[in-house]
Amino acid sequence: MVQDSRIGAVLIVHVQPHAARTECVGIHGDALKIRVAARPLDGAANDALLRFIAARCAVPQASVVIQAGAEGRRKWLCVKGVTAETVRARLMPTIREGVVKT
Repeated sequence: MVQDSRIGAVLIVHVQPHAARTECVGIHGDALKIRVAARPLDGAANDALLRFIAARCAVPQASVVIQAGAEGRRKWLCVKGVTAETVRARLMPTIREGVVKT
């Protein structure tokens, strides 16, 4: 799901566009599931995803790149300049009372 590479962390995400709010909600197969509030029109959902990942990982938005899957729900992202451990710590939700929260 999240691995180190020579330039940063590479992660697989499953994106659910047009959600009530943008949030990380857990695991979907071998991917991290992220809901984004934006609709999947004209790249708005991708932009919202990149902003969310950058903000949560405390990196500039330009440091988050979609490597594959820009047109689908399953995407491979690279977060430059951070480790996989950092990405996991900042994105992985905690589970409380049967509800997944970030």
